[in-house]
Amino acid sequence: MAEAHQAVGFRLSLTSDGAEVDLSAPMLQEIYLSGLRSWKRRLSRFWNNFLTGVYPASPLSWLFLFGAIQLSWFLQLDPSLGLMEKIKELLPDWGGQHHGLQVTLAAALFASCLWGTLIFTLHVALRLLLSYHGWLLEPHGAMSSPTKTWLALVRIFSGRHPMLFSYQCSLPRQPVPSVQETVRKYLESVRPVLSDEDFNRTAGLAQEFLRLQASLLQWYLQLKSWWASNYVSDWWEEFVYLRSRNSLMVNSNYYLMDFLYVTPTPLQAARAGNAVHALLLYRQRLTRQEIPPTLLMEMRPLCSAQYEKIFNTTRIPGVQKDHIQHFCDSRHVAVFHCGRFFRVGTHSRNGLLSPRALEQQFQRILDDPSPACPHEEHLAALTTAPRGTWAQLRRSVKMQAAEALEAVEGAAFFVSLDSEPAGLTKEDPAASLDAYAHALLAGRGHDRWFDKSFTLIVFSNGKLGLSVEHSWADCPVSGHMWEFTLATECFQLGYSADGHCKGHPDPTLPQPQRLYWDLPDKIHPSISLALRGAKALSGNIDCHVFPFSHFGKSFIKRCHLSPDSFIQMALQLAHFWDRGQFCLTYESVMTRLFLEGRTETVRSCTREACNFVKAMEDDEKTDPQCLALFRVAVDKHQALLKAAMSGQGVDRHLFALYIVSRFLHLQSPFLAQVHSEQWQLATSQIPVQQMHLFDIHNYPDYVSSGGGFGPADDHGYGVSYVFMGDNMITFHISSKKSSMKTDAHRLGQHIEDALLDVASLFQAGQGLRRRCRGLGGKDSGHKCGSLSLQTESSRAPTTSADF
Repeated sequence: MAEAHQAVGFRLSLTSDGAEVDLSAPMLQEIYLSGLRSWKRRLSRFWNNFLTGVYPASPLSWLFLFGAIQLSWFLQLDPSLGLMEKIKELLPDWGGQHHGLQVTLAAALFASCLWGTLIFTLHVALRLLLSYHGWLLEPHGAMSSPTKTWLALVRIFSGRHPMLFSYQCSLPRQPVPSVQETVRKYLESVRPVLSDEDFNRTAGLAQEFLRLQASLLQWYLQLKSWWASNYVSDWWEEFVYLRSRNSLMVNSNYYLMDFLYVTPTPLQAARAGNAVHALLLYRQRLTRQEIPPTLLMEMRPLCSAQYEKIFNTTRIPGVQKDHIQHFCDSRHVAVFHCGRFFRVGTHSRNGLLSPRALEQQFQRILDDPSPACPHEEHLAALTTAPRGTWAQLRRSVKMQAAEALEAVEGAAFFVSLDSEPAGLTKEDPAASLDAYAHALLAGRGHDRWFDKSFTLIVFSNGKLGLSVEHSWADCPVSGHMWEFTLATECFQLGYSADGHCKGHPDPTLPQPQRLYWDLPDKIHPSISLALRGAKALSGNIDCHVFPFSHFGKSFIKRCHLSPDSFIQMALQLAHFWDRGQFCLTYESVMTRLFLEGRTETVRSCTREACNFVKAMEDDEKTDPQCLALFRVAVDKHQALLKAAMSGQGVDRHLFALYIVSRFLHLQSPFLAQVHSEQWQLATSQIPVQQMHLFDIHNYPDYVSSGGGFGPADDHGYGVSYVFMGDNMITFHISSKKSSMKTDAHRLGQHIEDALLDVASLFQAGQGLRRRCRGLGGKDSGHKCGSLSLQTESSRAPTTSADF
């Protein structure tokens, strides 16, 4: 790598006085440049932190204030009301020789104090403004007078040209909901899935909890909310992720896919070169805080704290709990290919390596004929082992191969050059997409370093993918980075006519550094055991991906409905057809309206949703009746979604109460029951956040196809979906093959049937035939739905508006 190459600058020479080290001129220059780069980074971080700390003010505002005070003093006016005179008395007396300097210093100190007070006032005012959530609860398209006034004030206090972390000092803290209201919402959410007997028992436990323990536990949470940045997020990260002892593979990681229909180049090394360069450009913008903060309604900022750990981050295993290790900077990536590990430098003297230079380095790895050392090929399987086991084994690895381990864990990110192709194929599109998703989620169990914040996967045919460790951040953050990467590597960096990265190779670059692992013999059986466990876990996961192209977001919006709520209600219908019963449904929604907010759960299986599903199964119900119930269910889901986003959800509050009870050694049967609930249907929407990066009208195929995750329950499903442009929805479904109750492909068919069935309720979807209803069984319903698809799947929804 480039850094190691500079070590030759140290020349050993012998003189009559003995041995001395002679520093060559290039080495002195390199030391100087290295120090200069380091100080530039420090000054840049300091300056950026200063700018974000004083935002929405600016350094120029201090200069203006200082000038105004000086001018007032010159005109014999005292804007300080005597404070400057008192400040002058505290300054050293230079015998009256520097009276003008004393005045200037007093004015500067007074201006600084006044400026700091104004900035603090601005932060408080903006925090109070951002605590208002009335805009979120209003119907779409309607805006009340208070909200208009609030919007105008936010515009005034928000400043201009914010940096990524500019709003962090002004974001409100997440409120602790009323415990009585949380319990009421919880009982309402479980009523549809419990029998009368079970519900009465649960309600009794809830009342006992409110009477005996709730007030004490709530008091501790209130205390924490006053002291900590967020009353729940740090516990969520620690107890849900870092204290989990299960394998990260499938259980914790999720994946993001490449373009569905397009591969910009079939050359593996070229695609890797452009992708790595684009990722490092994103890191460069992140370091400089040049990424604008995410704004809702182009005005309401979201918390940006999770962006800090995208790069240079590794989850270190521990016996009892893991911890996240983040490095300030890293100038290399760790690369895995055919069982071998390499360290590839990403910078030269002139800065970031060009895409063509990176392609050259990756091609050298692909052309390297050296074999993997014994057990090195499967070493990464240890990162799939139970965390306590891996923590103990890691000590042995670190003792014997510290340099190699540090190179991997200290890398900017991990790159896996896969030896197999992936992606959509014309010969078998359905099976190829499923295999693509499976390769991203689990791989072969030994070709991903699951501890890294993310692994960039480059397949042999040039297809890309991302495997992301979940503890450090949630999908919208990594998705934001992935959108930038795909758009930059394809539209800005581009490829030459022969498929290579643009530019010229650099023959002066040293070869990528091969990492060698001197592993003790006692660890070899553990690697084999971890590999068997990883293959068993990988072999048990069933992935199904299908693009739904009958209609998309534009059709749903013409129906004056929320696209997300539309999909969630269709999922309830599909799951009922699949299992013949209702279940607790987990939908993840962000709480980044608050400082250090992460996620909250929307319990989508509501009484209103169940009423709609039952109506769809009742042949006596007419289409208008079903449509009316559908709209009621959608409105209920929207209300739950907005409440969760505004900090009034159920599950994070109950989770935090449960953690407090464990700290206090209080036994709560009610909280224990809540904590033991199983989510048989876990869902999430993959947001597309930067549509301006993609020209979907001229290049409709250049849109990411989203990603997926494993099921939350052994007998459940994991379902994610992404709206690709205006006329397509891609679904990612996972389940476990060991379960006799689930089948990812079967649920996928039900989802397609349900979407067509729901769409046919609207005037704009009359061309889509509905399923047969009221046959009283999921098997008969599925057959009818399949027939409906066979006869009507080629029909597109009409474009007439509904309603």
